[in-house]
Amino acid sequence: MDRKDYFDLGKSNSILAEKNKVAFVFLFFAAAFLIILGKAFYLQIFNRTELIKYSKGQIFRERKIYPNRGNIYDREGSPLAINIQTWSIFVIPKQIQGARNAYKKLARIVPALNYAKIRGIIKNRKRYTWLARKISLTEKQVAEVKKIKGIYLEPVPKRFYPNNELLAQTLGFVGLDNTGLAGLEYHFDEYLKGKARVFKYIKDAKGRPIKYETEILKEDAKDLYLTIDKNLQAVAEKALKDAVIKFNAHKGGIGVMDVTTGEILAMANYPTFNPNIINNSRPVDRKLAFISDPFEPGSIFKSFTVASALEHKIARPDTNYYCEKGSFEVGNHVINEAEKDKGYEWLSMSEIIKYSSNIGTTKIAFDLTFPRLKETLKNFNIGEKTGIEIPGESRGIFTNKENPTPLKLSNISFGQGIATTGIQILSAYASLANGGFYVTPTIIKKEKRDPKRQRIISKKTADEITKMLIGEVAEGTGSKAKIPFFQMAGKTSTAQRPAKGGGYEGYVPGFVGYPVNVDKRFVIYVYVDGPIGKNYFGNSVAAPVFKKVAKFLIYKNKEFNNLANLGEEREGAISKLIKKDSNDRHMGENEIPNFLGLDKISSIALAHKKALKIVHLGIGVVTSQTPSPKSVMGEETTVELIYSPPKYE
Repeated sequence: MDRKDYFDLGKSNSILAEKNKVAFVFLFFAAAFLIILGKAFYLQIFNRTELIKYSKGQIFRERKIYPNRGNIYDREGSPLAINIQTWSIFVIPKQIQGARNAYKKLARIVPALNYAKIRGIIKNRKRYTWLARKISLTEKQVAEVKKIKGIYLEPVPKRFYPNNELLAQTLGFVGLDNTGLAGLEYHFDEYLKGKARVFKYIKDAKGRPIKYETEILKEDAKDLYLTIDKNLQAVAEKALKDAVIKFNAHKGGIGVMDVTTGEILAMANYPTFNPNIINNSRPVDRKLAFISDPFEPGSIFKSFTVASALEHKIARPDTNYYCEKGSFEVGNHVINEAEKDKGYEWLSMSEIIKYSSNIGTTKIAFDLTFPRLKETLKNFNIGEKTGIEIPGESRGIFTNKENPTPLKLSNISFGQGIATTGIQILSAYASLANGGFYVTPTIIKKEKRDPKRQRIISKKTADEITKMLIGEVAEGTGSKAKIPFFQMAGKTSTAQRPAKGGGYEGYVPGFVGYPVNVDKRFVIYVYVDGPIGKNYFGNSVAAPVFKKVAKFLIYKNKEFNNLANLGEEREGAISKLIKKDSNDRHMGENEIPNFLGLDKISSIALAHKKALKIVHLGIGVVTSQTPSPKSVMGEETTVELIYSPPKYE
């Protein structure tokens, strides 16, 4: 190979190498292009939805503005939860000139924000930063803050509870963003807050809005009206609190219900909390234990056992049972009376309720058998939720066994070995008070109400139980629930309190009852958990609370106005319940009648019947009269009546 051929060969190899390089580069970029094209194809076709979502997140912004949250009112229109105007303060540090002076000036205007606190919040921050949320400011403070460049105010409605602790556990509370977190505020959150007005806009590279794309119109929030009577609620809460403190108890609960409509008029637990200052409360105090925490009901349960026996025609009110002189062996256990010094022998079924005999109730249950008793208890909704419109309701605890042991049946008959909530007992006793209908409890006031009513026992059975419960108050274990001029039906309980390690430790005294001779029928259930000392019976601890609340409601409902119009038979029944100094309205023909305890309308009606002239002094009910009752009445006799406001103790 000569020199020329060698040179040509080298040149040829060089050209080939260059071509290979070009081909390699071309193939590399072609492959890269295909990969990019494939990726783009994948994103555009197969991953289109995610890409659009990501793109919108980068470009578009959305802001929701809710209308002012709806208010909550009681049955008379008194506000329970409202909104007040507050302000949130934020700062954009990079916009501030002379930050030290600006922050010191802000601290002087708003005492809640001291200078050190402000510096701590904005340390190393350059962007939008909150300094305070939902604080109250005067008009002057607002005007002064607006003058500081880089510091901004945003008006924010804040939830406010004008009655502080009143009805707190039922109302619940809201979070920082005014979203309901507990109670009715949580359950009716969507209803109360309405639907937001939504603003969608495009932002620039610095995050500034440059174009509003669309606007969705809001739906106004709605107000909520409750069946609660604010004044009655206040009386009930105070009476309960006083009892818990007086007897050094752990806690207590109370509920008041209209037996015809199922409307809850008052409901509370103590201790409670202030929803305006959530951080100062314990979680346990924020829940409405009256509907959420079941416990053994005790002797209050005996009314249901007796009602079952009457319904199944196992016994009559005058059927006698031998009560074993206070000690009855069931299996390997001995059943005693609640008051161990009571050694009853023969008691009628009515007397078993009157004296609250455990042994008598046990023997009724043995005659009845568990399947029949269970059927009745299920009708009373024991073991099921009542359906009240408050979150957190418990079903309680009730056995599903078809045939429990004799000891278990004995315990169930007088309210042990099962657990019920306050609202379950309240609703069940309403069925006894209204003639045998189970009415679903409700706390929401409606203009047109059609109560859910279901007959669960006969009217005859309900009336028989009511007569027995009247006897318990008049002559039995519920004597401290008496209210002059009115027949009160009620049942005491002194339930045992479960201990943490098993067994029992302490008591839960309770009382449930209702007035009979009134137009507006209601039932009240009250219990006090864990009183300390020897005074732990339902009659001593819970019945006085019932009396205070019932008396207030009777006066509020103006039931005294009806007394003067009572027939002789009805008035005769009432006369057994009134005080010694007013135990007879109608004296002899020529004797002055007894006006003590009557209101003005009733006094006028009675005076008209006797053709007497009367003079009224004061307001309230008659506390003194001259001449005195049974004095001889002359032709021109004038009776002076002195009235005083009724007392609710």
